[in-house]
Amino acid sequence: MSFFAHYNYHLAIILAMIGLYTMISRTNLVKKVAGLNIFQVSVFILFISLGVVEDGTVPILSEGYTAYSNPLPHVLILTAIVVGVATTALALALIVRINEAYGTVEEDQVQAKDEEP
Repeated sequence: MSFFAHYNYHLAIILAMIGLYTMISRTNLVKKVAGLNIFQVSVFILFISLGVVEDGTVPILSEGYTAYSNPLPHVLILTAIVVGVATTALALALIVRINEAYGTVEEDQVQAKDEEP
């Protein structure tokens, strides 16, 4: 079995690590939201990869087919995409409000301004 046999799993792991690193290492709130979105995409790829059945067909009973794909992972991912878009919109709206209140979107500067007497 070659390294590229399961490239989708490797891609999901690489994207998850990039997203996690971006969320941890950056202080800019917009970059943190971008890292969160990259991490979400890696989860989407992983779940879609798990839902694929080789030589599977749609789950409609017909003659000549024995393997059927489960549509549940794909439906769950569609729901997760909608939730992800809503989460991103809310996070960006909060970042706009933080920028209006503090004049910056850098996390350390916001915390420093909060600690001032």
